[in-house]
Amino acid sequence: MKPLLGYLFLANGIIFGIASNSFAKISEGFTKLTPSILCILFMCITMFSIAKAMSALPVGFAYATYSGLTVTGVVLFAVLKFNQIPNLYGVIGIILIIIGVVMVNYLGKLN
Repeated sequence: MKPLLGYLFLANGIIFGIASNSFAKISEGFTKLTPSILCILFMCITMFSIAKAMSALPVGFAYATYSGLTVTGVVLFAVLKFNQIPNLYGVIGIILIIIGVVMVNYLGKLN
């Protein structure tokens, strides 16, 4: 598989990862049927996409990017949908996650 396709699968995994985590919250502990089904479906799509991305991209790069951007996306979703504003330490943590993703993606390739 070509790297470009790997990046597309990675982006797909990140988008569906954010969506699945968001539906996990909306499902209220899997007590609501439709959000629960969407959460599980999107988790399956996420895992498929990440597995396909890892077949074309280095595992460390793919997983670090997926996890960092998914966490950041879920925090942004929580801010927008549920008005859950992180405190100073939460904001610093998210900034450090983003810096970590950048370091793995750009500075990690120098070695």
